[in-house]
Amino acid sequence: MRALTLVADRQLVIAEIPAPPPPGASEVQIGVKAVALNHIDVWGYRGMAFAKRKLPLVVGAEASGEIIAVGAGVTRFKPGQPVVMYGALTCGNCRACNEGRDNLCENVAGIMGFHVDGFAREFINLAERLVIPVPEGVSDRDAACAPIAFSTVQHMLFDNAKLQSGETVLVHAGGSGIGTVAIMMAKAIGCTVITTVGDDSKIDGVKRLGADHVINYRKDRFEHETRRITKKKGVDVVFEHVGADTFNGSLLSLKRGGRLVTCGSTSGPTTTLNLMQLFQQQYRIFGSFGATMRNIAESLDKMAGGMHPIIDTEVPIEDVATALKRMESRQVFGKIVVGF
Repeated sequence: MRALTLVADRQLVIAEIPAPPPPGASEVQIGVKAVALNHIDVWGYRGMAFAKRKLPLVVGAEASGEIIAVGAGVTRFKPGQPVVMYGALTCGNCRACNEGRDNLCENVAGIMGFHVDGFAREFINLAERLVIPVPEGVSDRDAACAPIAFSTVQHMLFDNAKLQSGETVLVHAGGSGIGTVAIMMAKAIGCTVITTVGDDSKIDGVKRLGADHVINYRKDRFEHETRRITKKKGVDVVFEHVGADTFNGSLLSLKRGGRLVTCGSTSGPTTTLNLMQLFQQQYRIFGSFGATMRNIAESLDKMAGGMHPIIDTEVPIEDVATALKRMESRQVFGKIVVGF
């Protein structure tokens, strides 16, 4: 079968690898339909020192598919059923897993497509417990954006930041894959959304998604504009995923007692904090990584209810390297999806 394989930094090839055997007990075999790209794919493509892995490596951390066959004891799925897959090999036995906090698994074996072979292949066998059914009416393309993009935002905004109707939220990089989702989810519960973009060409797009105020951070200091828009009060929540370039400005954008939730550091992993500002203003900072199985199911329900991911481009498997370079350029508006 075909598999999109990283053989060296910035070198992807379509390789022929053995097809999986029939699924074992409590396993399902899935035919992959679509893979959605994320910044973790860019990091893996570049080669990251903190990723303990062996090459060649099948890439792809987020995908949708269809059940091909089921192993003994599988009761939740049947052949032909559309599904998505959890992107980390959790143990299923530790306290966190048993409590439904999958992204805090104490014995995780790796992230698919980054530490261990991922989803960008025609067929894969996976434990039944790591598979989530897709509701009727949700396309393969849209479903592929649920396991990371939608669910990450769901976990950030509602599990961690506890975003409430009527609050004001600053969403960084509103044209990015998770930025577009954050705007839609915040507007869906009646929040006021301020967002940043790096190019005027993205302004109309984020406004169509519901953004109330748009700041081009290349032209204006977003923290100054945010204070102006909020009449110096600041926002209730900052949706942060840019990193060093924006982190301290994000804190300055918060109102007293405001919440900052972060899941990324694409502009750099380190920064300095003014600790007096932190405790005097009583900020609450949440680190958020990945999502739970429940978050993925919640995200799929939102898709079934009409909240569709914004798709920048759909590309064939042969053009993934070009798509990853497009992500690096930050010209993407929404998600890039690879078809199989």
